[in-house]
Amino acid sequence: MLLGMSSTLTTLVSFVLSLDHTLAQWVATYGAWALGLVALVVFAETGLVVTPFLPGDSLLFLTGTVVAGSSLNVQMAVVVLTVAAVLGDALNFTIGRHAAPLVLRLLHGRWLHQSHLDATHRYFERFGGSTIVIARFVPIVRTLAPFLAGAGEMAYGRFAAFNLVGGVVWVATLVYAGALLGARSFVREHLTLISTGIVLVSLLPVAIAGLRARLAQRRTSRRVEPPPSQRSSLFR
Repeated sequence: MLLGMSSTLTTLVSFVLSLDHTLAQWVATYGAWALGLVALVVFAETGLVVTPFLPGDSLLFLTGTVVAGSSLNVQMAVVVLTVAAVLGDALNFTIGRHAAPLVLRLLHGRWLHQSHLDATHRYFERFGGSTIVIARFVPIVRTLAPFLAGAGEMAYGRFAAFNLVGGVVWVATLVYAGALLGARSFVREHLTLISTGIVLVSLLPVAIAGLRARLAQRRTSRRVEPPPSQRSSLFR
């Protein structure tokens, strides 16, 4: 299992590091159809609870950069990718609504880590339904939030409103940022470094939440740990 996880991580890192070249090659080879390939990745990351590791933020930023330097239309890219993001969250919500117990039973501990679920729960406790919008900018939480919203019986109309707003803001912000900043030579010369930085910065909230959860768990375990005299009596 560890070997498989290591291989997956290596493949992911390699994919992120070569993402700018991959996108440029897709656009050169497939033209406008390249947006369909990007849309599939965005849809998978937001719609399938088992693919939270896909680099959505970097992908959107680099798509803006690559599209702006090609014959493709940036506005069309925003529309296509927004539709993919909104449909992905809608699918994830539906899976959570109708199959959450089965999914959690099959995937918990393997693809779904408790620390990630706890971090997403804390976002809901703090921000409520707005989590659907905020989570768009937080990897892993972005994938789990609509799933847990469905499992938690959030009204679909309320979810759909947050989903639409979040999808538009997320896609438009990153694609247009990539298109505008990509015109600068410094950005174009350091796209790989920038895309990696986006991934690392995006993961910070999850990493901090996981660290806090571990520290809290340790403090709790210390409080409930019996004194030495009682511990020794347990083994008599």
